[in-house]
Amino acid sequence: MPAKTIDLASHALTAWQGPLDLPDFTRIGDGDFGPVFDAALEAHQAEIDAIAGNSAEPTVDNTLAALELSGQALDRVSSIFWCKAGANTNDTIQALEREISPKMSRHFSAISMNEKLFARIDALYQKRASLSLDAETLRVLEKTWKGFVRSGAKLDAGGKKRLATINEQLSSLGTSFGQNVLADERDWALFLDQADLAGLPDFAKSAMAVAAETRGQKGRYAVTLSRSIYEPFTTFSERRDLREAAWRAFTMRGQNGGASDNTAVVRDMLKLRAEKAKLLGYASYAALKLDDTMAKTPKAVHGLLDPVWQKALEKAASDQKELERLANEAGSNGKFAAWDWRFYQEKLRAEKFAFDEAELKPYLQLDRIIAACFDVATRLFGIRFEEKSGIAAWHPDARVFVVKNADGSERGLFLADYFARPSKRSGAWMSSLQSGYRLGEGASPVIYNIMNFAKPPAGEPALLSVDEAKTLFHEFGHALHGMLTDVTWPSVSGTSVSRDFVELPSQLYEHWLTVPQVLEKHALHHQTGKPMPKALLDKMLAARTFGAGFATVEFTASALIDMAYHARPDAPEEPLRFEAETLEKLAMPDTIAMRHRTPHFGHVFSGDGYSAGYYSYMWSEVLDADAFSAFEETGDPFNPELAERLRKNIYSAGGSKDPEQLYTAFRGKMPTADAMMVKRGLV
Repeated sequence: MPAKTIDLASHALTAWQGPLDLPDFTRIGDGDFGPVFDAALEAHQAEIDAIAGNSAEPTVDNTLAALELSGQALDRVSSIFWCKAGANTNDTIQALEREISPKMSRHFSAISMNEKLFARIDALYQKRASLSLDAETLRVLEKTWKGFVRSGAKLDAGGKKRLATINEQLSSLGTSFGQNVLADERDWALFLDQADLAGLPDFAKSAMAVAAETRGQKGRYAVTLSRSIYEPFTTFSERRDLREAAWRAFTMRGQNGGASDNTAVVRDMLKLRAEKAKLLGYASYAALKLDDTMAKTPKAVHGLLDPVWQKALEKAASDQKELERLANEAGSNGKFAAWDWRFYQEKLRAEKFAFDEAELKPYLQLDRIIAACFDVATRLFGIRFEEKSGIAAWHPDARVFVVKNADGSERGLFLADYFARPSKRSGAWMSSLQSGYRLGEGASPVIYNIMNFAKPPAGEPALLSVDEAKTLFHEFGHALHGMLTDVTWPSVSGTSVSRDFVELPSQLYEHWLTVPQVLEKHALHHQTGKPMPKALLDKMLAARTFGAGFATVEFTASALIDMAYHARPDAPEEPLRFEAETLEKLAMPDTIAMRHRTPHFGHVFSGDGYSAGYYSYMWSEVLDADAFSAFEETGDPFNPELAERLRKNIYSAGGSKDPEQLYTAFRGKMPTADAMMVKRGLV
């Protein structure tokens, strides 16, 4: 029986006919993806063949614009699939992911290495000075040409074939890496009873009870490897043995032997990346990845990270002495260890600032912090958010909001999925079902945020830690970058900017969480409705840089390991030994673990997003600290003139201009690292 023909013009995955022009998720089944992917890949290939085979002289319209607008059906099915693969996966989706990842890699490698297509792009590029192009179009043409070259367009036939094979293998390995980490996170839980809960505040116990019930252990309590449970547990639990068990499980994700072990996956990925860089004429994979960033070179990255590392080590060593004092005073048995740090750091916070995390949580309700995110966006940029109930998405927890401009016109959609579950990979991220642009018929942005907050018992509010509230603001800053985009070309829309610029809008937005008038309005006690007392607010603000040594060491260690792997011309035979040896050379304290150890470093190995790029959070932090200082200098965190410059040059501009040009247009100059060091409490 012949396979059923897929009509891409009417299928629910590619012709979105649900409410608000969203996909109709009620008509989408897991078994639909495979056939639709095949049909969409075929359709896209036909479009590419038509562009490449066009006998007319290459023009911006018949080549560059046609290429940008091609593959829309593939974009649509892909956006839904990868959303579901991250936020609500299952065995069927994971099997498809393993099949689709290499298939997509082969497809896009073939496009990048299509000689006729590149010849047309190259013809436009060589005469670009005479085409009278506007600045955005010229930038898109230059980025497109460079993208083809970095993807192997100038290699000989043998080189192209080998590069395509490398890309396909890397795609498959990245999928395996992510699925292995998810398996370890999904399959491990430490089930406890009431007698095991000494020291835990009610919010932690409630979250652990829900986690246990989700895993079929109603009436018990589960420590899971979701940060929203793991970090509060290791912060408050008086049971040192249980803290150690949780810490070891958390730091060993992806390194437990068996089917989910990532040791060989990492080794193979690093070898393939080194070979890819050499094939393309770069000294290292880091040199390849940094070629299109603000930093440009590994040396420049180390110029930022190395001084911060030394300051962080000094601060952590000073802090550890105080933590050891508290441990000794408490009669702790054994040497101070990594699973003790959060526990005694919280006690030191209470000693220094007379409050602890548990005092803050009742004032940080999830719905109120969401409202604070929206309120800040309204005050800065004039946009408003209206929630629409009863609209199906990839999971019942996902919420849908219409985004409106100040004049009431619709700008786009924002979707958000806040709670952890076993079917969702850990962490927090922003992505899009559809980017916003004006080319052709244009498109409105459909942006989403994914979080992993602990789900409260039915009828109770979800309460956040300060770090979780910052994460909410951070990812919403990314979302604003997508929602406020005001560009013509899809390839420079929203977050399509250099890796070490993309974190600026998100990290900058975090600053508004702790603006006093925002907290006074939105940090309301979940039972009394009263605002956070000024004394508690003052303590929280005074303690903003508390724990800077620990936080900076765990982050910077990960960034330095990422760069160490990728800045060398070859790959280490034993990456985990290399990790240990590198940390030893760096004098990494054995009482602090990397924020992301190699076997679960998803930013770097679950795909290629932040490989040789994890430093970019700190690079952008230099920018965001300086950018917020601009508002502080005026005495008004919502200064209208600055807010408009911020919207125009940062949040709306996407990748339409060079990032240094955009930042300078906002601030008037490029920053030094001084403001960032002060912000972190390192100087």
